[in-house]
This record gives sequence, C-alpha cells and structure tokens, in this order.
Amino acid sequence: MIVTIDGPAGAGKSSISRRLADELGFEFLDTGAMYRAVALMGLRAKIDWDDTDRLVEFAKSATIDLSGRAVILDGEDVSHEIRSQEVTQVTRYAASNVGVREELVRLQREFAEGKDVVTEGRDQGTLVFPHAECKIFLTASPEERARRRVGDLARRGETVDFEDILQQQAKRDEEDTQREVGPLLKAEDAVEVMTDGMSEVEVLQKLVGIVQRYQHA
Repeated sequence: MIVTIDGPAGAGKSSISRRLADELGFEFLDTGAMYRAVALMGLRAKIDWDDTDRLVEFAKSATIDLSGRAVILDGEDVSHEIRSQEVTQVTRYAASNVGVREELVRLQREFAEGKDVVTEGRDQGTLVFPHAECKIFLTASPEERARRRVGDLARRGETVDFEDILQQQAKRDEEDTQREVGPLLKAEDAVEVMTDGMSEVEVLQKLVGIVQRYQHA
C-alpha cells in the first residue's frame, strides 16, 4: 500500500510522515530530503544556479540512501546539514529543474516498488504515485507553518526572524504552486487535514484513522 502525504513547506510533513510510517509498520520515503541533498551538492560545488545541466549531473551521480533514519549522501550522513536555512533557500533550484525531477521521481518509484510506503512531498499523490491507495494533503495556516519553522531552526541552533521566514515561505509557496513540473497541488482524491491547533499526537491519530479507513475499504 502507498500512502502519499503532500502539502506546503512547514506543514510538518516530514516528522509526522515518519511517525505514521513507524505506527503502521511501513517504510518511509522523504522526497524533500532528496531535493535538499542535490541542492547541498550544488552549494558545496559553488555552482552557478543557472547551470541546470550541472544539477542534473549531480542528481544522476548521487547515491542517496534513505533506507534508515538518516539521509546518507554518497556515504556521508547529511541529515542535519540538509535542513539548514542555507540549503532551504536554494532547494528550489533542484525542485524546479525538470531533469533533476525526472531522475528523482524515477528513484522514488523504484524505492516504493512492491513495498508498503508512506511517502511525503509536494507531488506524490498527483505526479509520482497517482494511483496510490491513500492520499493525504497536510496543511496549516502560513503563520502556524512559519512558527514551526522558526522553532525547528532554533532547535538546530539557528536564530531567524519570524517575519523573514514568513516572507520566504510565501515566496516558496508561490514557486511550488507555479512550477511547470511537479507543482504543489492537492490531488482530487486526497483527504485534506488542517493541523492548526493540533498537537503532533493528535495529527498522528487523525492520519492513522484515515489510512485505516482505506485499508479496510
């Protein structure tokens, strides 16, 4: 069974999707980590972000292992580094690159082949797994998402301004929805879950209930 969880930046998809996978006994696929890993390669190489072909080369040459709890890029644990604000600000170059997306979508489908998987991202229920048995669109208000992002970064030792994060998030939302390939869209058959005012435990319980309904349908 494939469970897709899509939604905008800062909706808490990564953490709750992993917990959902654990709860269900499914494997977890963090597709955002894949785009962040390619962006990190670009940052380290100090590339010209207009050099789209170079980013595609990175995506094709990279070995990204998401099978455990960590994100392993070419044998190195980059779990912490890919979540930095610096990487967040340039991930859009990887996400909007048609060639990068084609390569990573291929890898995502390969990962899920024959498995029970919870997969999260922007286009999982629409582009990558349009025939998934259960689709969820997880969202929250812009202010709530920005507050969560500020808190996440603070726990990582990064101090950021709330208004700056809100502004960057609005820009990212626009880019995600306007992207030519794999834009952020709610699939027609997705269940929308608005998480404002909900604890992570409450969100988890809600998602488990949704998946169980599809399992027993």
